[in-house]
Amino acid sequence: MEVLSSRVLLRPTDPARSHAFYGDVLGLAVHREFGPPEHRGVVYFLGNGLLEVSGHADQPPVGLGLWLQVRDVAGEHERLAGAGVSVTRPPRREPWGLVEMWIDDPDGVRIALVEIPEDHPLRRDQR
Repeated sequence: MEVLSSRVLLRPTDPARSHAFYGDVLGLAVHREFGPPEHRGVVYFLGNGLLEVSGHADQPPVGLGLWLQVRDVAGEHERLAGAGVSVTRPPRREPWGLVEMWIDDPDGVRIALVEIPEDHPLRRDQR
């Protein structure tokens, strides 16, 4: 199989609330929008990935999580907490060396915001 493109599909229980969260609160850039205004689908950039928020679900998604690398976890913690985002765990350095904080989207989808410190092996060329 030759995969040419991919994205994570998220079917929220309240599409307008989720679009406000991902677009306005998190500030994700829009890759594309589609569908009629009353059933708008939006594909957001996630660094080198994509997140499509479209459709409607009767129940929140189960088992879905997002891992988003950011430049400054502490700065995002301050900004997002100030915006009323549910911070389930504030930033801390993990035993594996990454600085992580966890938030939830409006449907309870766990989102890990991760900073890779300058001294972490992921920052060095391993070749």
